[in-house]
Amino acid sequence: CSSLAIGTTTGYKLFSLSSVEQLDQVHKSNEIPDVYIVERLFSSSLVVVVSHAKPQQMNVYHFKKGTEICNYSYSSNILSIRLNRQRLVVCLEESIYIHNIKDMKLLKTILDTPPNTTGLCALSINHANSYLAYPGSATSGEIALYDGNTLKTACAIPAHDGPLAALAFNSTGSKLASASEKGTVIRVFSIPGGQKLYEFRRGMKRYVNISSLVFSMDSQFLCASSNTETVHIFKLEHLTDSRPEEPPTWSGYMGKMFQAATNYLPAQVSGMMNQDRAFATVRLNISGQRNICALSTIQKLPRLLVTTSDGHLYIYNLDPQDGGECVLIKKHSLLGSGKTEENKENDLQPPLPQSYAATVARQSTVPSTSTMPGYSEDGGALRGEVIPEHEFATGPVCLDDENEFPPVSI
Repeated sequence: CSSLAIGTTTGYKLFSLSSVEQLDQVHKSNEIPDVYIVERLFSSSLVVVVSHAKPQQMNVYHFKKGTEICNYSYSSNILSIRLNRQRLVVCLEESIYIHNIKDMKLLKTILDTPPNTTGLCALSINHANSYLAYPGSATSGEIALYDGNTLKTACAIPAHDGPLAALAFNSTGSKLASASEKGTVIRVFSIPGGQKLYEFRRGMKRYVNISSLVFSMDSQFLCASSNTETVHIFKLEHLTDSRPEEPPTWSGYMGKMFQAATNYLPAQVSGMMNQDRAFATVRLNISGQRNICALSTIQKLPRLLVTTSDGHLYIYNLDPQDGGECVLIKKHSLLGSGKTEENKENDLQPPLPQSYAATVARQSTVPSTSTMPGYSEDGGALRGEVIPEHEFATGPVCLDDENEFPPVSI
């Protein structure tokens, strides 16, 4: 959550989020119009772009050197792309392709997945496990969990009654949050076991379309935004573990009586009564627009970031102790002209200490117009088999320097 990538009708832009007051434009490209997917590999120079002009083609660039690393075409439109320092995942409506990001070799094709019209999937950013989650059913809320390292199915999690709408791993890949199309209940499961750890109620009055679900980097908070004006932040804690003994007051006695009563209620009713409410909230000035949220640390303080489809970034302060209503401290426009050409060199300088490690621009011997040799629709790919090593030429992606990636938290 230290950078922001946006796709527009004229191309794409990359921003650095190391400061509240100033939004630094790291890169801008107008070479490809109508960009609807742009994914940057952490704070590295690798970016993956998909355009409406060629919706079946993925282009991988080293944007600081202005070179194309490779491109690859698929049998149908690309709906989403996820990547970490080990894997690049391409999601189509009824299949998923898993590439090795170090050389872009195709490792596995998961065929005949349930119809996934929105391209819903999540990939753990922790390279040690590379778990992949995607809908296991088009009619129920089953989550299919796949191990991107061993290339084997891990388990199936019966998360919700209705179809899934949102999925998100925490930073270590040990927890997975989910929401259904109803959007009223958000659940958190342990990974890879799939046990339910938390259940949060976003609201009971109306169904909503949850567009964004994200953990904080320390996994203490979970943020959910939807097509309504309210953003909810939940705190992942077991209150009963740390709550001191209640004083002998009337409210204290009533609380104990209520807790005891839940033991005699049906499981569904008692579970609902024990669900946690939002720890903090934000009321946006807009409603009905798609938005994406992030919980980040900027200038050593916890912030909530909200990016809306009309091209604005809102930065809020988050009180990690008391929660409550988050305070808006800055609004940025993402569709302006940005920095001048003369300032572009400054964008290549290392970011502030609060952001991820500086990126590296390692020299590559591959021509800028190269297309990866060895990519094909045969060789076992369509049958979902692992592609043998010898069927691919040596890949050109040199991302071995640890400075290309953020620090790994265990």
